Amino acid sequence: MNRVLIAEDEPRIASFLTKGLRAAGYVTTVVTTGVEAADYGRSADFDLLILDLGLPGQDGMAALAQIRARGDRLPVIVLTARDGVPDRVAGLDLGADDYMTKPFSFEELLARVRARLREHGQTKLTVLEAAGVSLDLVRRVATVDGRQVELTAREFLLAETFMRHPRQVLSREQLLDRVWGLAHDPGSNIVDVYIGYLRKKLGNDLIATVRGMGYRLGD
Repeated sequence: MNRVLIAEDEPRIASFLTKGLRAAGYVTTVVTTGVEAADYGRSADFDLLILDLGLPGQDGMAALAQIRARGDRLPVIVLTARDGVPDRVAGLDLGADDYMTKPFSFEELLARVRARLREHGQTKLTVLEAAGVSLDLVRRVATVDGRQVELTAREFLLAETFMRHPRQVLSREQLLDRVWGLAHDPGSNIVDVYIGYLRKKLGNDLIATVRGMGYRLGD
């Protein structure tokens, strides 16, 4: 049975989440401060964290940074009233797996919880390897033929996305959703730009272009 940590200082919302998640078969624990969120989130007792950003003591951003600083891959869904693009970008860059704004649909939140847990359960590996490239998911280190290569947080996440889906064609829209998590202009070339960065750093043959469809790891 999956265990969900809820970091929320608004009693009404915490109660609503608790009742809904328990009805769906999850075990829940509620904490109300940023310090508690960081302390509980670092433990091995939980399978997922639902994190509010406006927590007392220290905010959710600081708690998330502390959790990720230890290399913990606990899935984190940010659930907050902060709906500005800078906040979304900051949360995702710090390592949040998903970002939802209040008010929210519980059915959608539940679907995202299932998706994050499913991904986490399928990817317990701490190292991904393909075509001479290795990604250490705990230390966040990339190596090519044994040589360490420096990747930005976004480049690492893009490489990780490809290596978790070998031989699967990923469209630009899928990559935007999984790596950037934001609704970008369909005409944006940000995916193509970052693909170019990865090819330069990890090897031109690592990511193949599938004309009219997207990109794929390898040939």
